[in-house]
Amino acid sequence: MRISITIFLTDETIRPDRLARELEQRGFAGLYLPEHTHIPVSRDTPAPMGGPLPREYGRALDPFVALGQAAAVTERLTVATGVTLVAQHDPIALAKQVATLDFLSGGRFTLGVGYGWNVEEAADHGVEWSTRRALVRERMLVMRALWAEEPTAYEGRFASVRASLAHPKPVKGAPRTLLGGSAGPRLFASVAEFADGWLPIGGAGLGESLEALRRAWAAAGRDGEPVVVPYAVQPSAGKLARLRDLGVTEVVAGVPSAGEAEVLRTLDEYAQYL
Repeated sequence: MRISITIFLTDETIRPDRLARELEQRGFAGLYLPEHTHIPVSRDTPAPMGGPLPREYGRALDPFVALGQAAAVTERLTVATGVTLVAQHDPIALAKQVATLDFLSGGRFTLGVGYGWNVEEAADHGVEWSTRRALVRERMLVMRALWAEEPTAYEGRFASVRASLAHPKPVKGAPRTLLGGSAGPRLFASVAEFADGWLPIGGAGLGESLEALRRAWAAAGRDGEPVVVPYAVQPSAGKLARLRDLGVTEVVAGVPSAGEAEVLRTLDEYAQYL
């Protein structure tokens, strides 16, 4: 089982280049970074974990810039977003960012995709909340059209692109794409349509959900098996063994948003599971 790490990197934490080197030296598989462009102080939307929203949410580094730095100082470490808020991006510009990072890293990039939870943040990007899922779907299809080998057009209600020259291309045609969200028929249909797998938070109740995802995958005519990467897991030997027995091959463990000393102590603690 591959163990990757996720952390809120901010202007107050360990730097991405330092962290990336330490992860690779210890044998961790990858680095996943979350995204928030800003957090409106009105705070009308409750925090997803309940209680006050942690300080790091409003201080997060741009994941693409930070992951570019991480990729530049490593050779094997995979780099990933956990997650990119696609509804808050211009899809043509995002397609270029993704393709460039994947190209420069030698195909080491994974695009984690999320619908978002902060209504005010999305609204400042012009997102109408009730349409965000449809918006994400169409923007993903625009990006896939731009990554295609031959100029390909896509026309939708929320996003369109003409057949275009768009380089560089991702190394393998498209980066590995994982869609985050709560288990359910709608989410799994979307995974099967435009992603390579699912990025669930934690691993609770995964056994039953995996069967439902596999059914949706097969119904969409997809070959093979969907990738499932439990995210923000607090690892233990028993938990990792259970996930392994379910067929999970990669887990993303959560690390505190902290300075260098605390982060490195946590990595040393997690290294027992590698």
